[in-house]
Amino acid sequence: MKIFATMSGLVLFVSVAVAQSGATASATINDAMGKTIGTATLRETNSGVLIKLDLTAAPAGTHALHVHTTGKCDAPMFMTAGGHFAPGMTKHGMLAAGGPHAGDLPNIYVPADGKLSVEILEPNVTLAAGPRSLLDADGSAIVLHAMADDYMTDPAGNAGGRIACGVVNK
Repeated sequence: MKIFATMSGLVLFVSVAVAQSGATASATINDAMGKTIGTATLRETNSGVLIKLDLTAAPAGTHALHVHTTGKCDAPMFMTAGGHFAPGMTKHGMLAAGGPHAGDLPNIYVPADGKLSVEILEPNVTLAAGPRSLLDADGSAIVLHAMADDYMTDPAGNAGGRIACGVVNK
């Protein structure tokens, strides 16, 4: 009985250690005026990168959320963030043939108070080195768009302008 309890404790300890060993990154998301409207915390998992988005002062409504190719967020239009992260040269959209981009995330709905906490698993990216890494030489950014993504229109889902951006940092 004592051996079983010790073995169970060892298995539990190893499981906890493995779960805690995933790489992490974060982004502070700012609007076009430079005001912080939220944060994103990214964690490597066995199934991809888990993105925890915590918005505290975002505009109400439905918005597209994407990961963009370059870790640069020059306001007010955030065009320095580049296009959507698409290391596999796929097309935009979860509903499009040949899609989606690795950076295509589900739309989010922000309530009237501007606060939202949501977790999104993106299986097509990593924080580890390699072609799918969000932490490559030029980094990446999380971008909030003015409108919803239609999940089809290439290259950006007809989602309107970029209204907030956060550079993903290790």
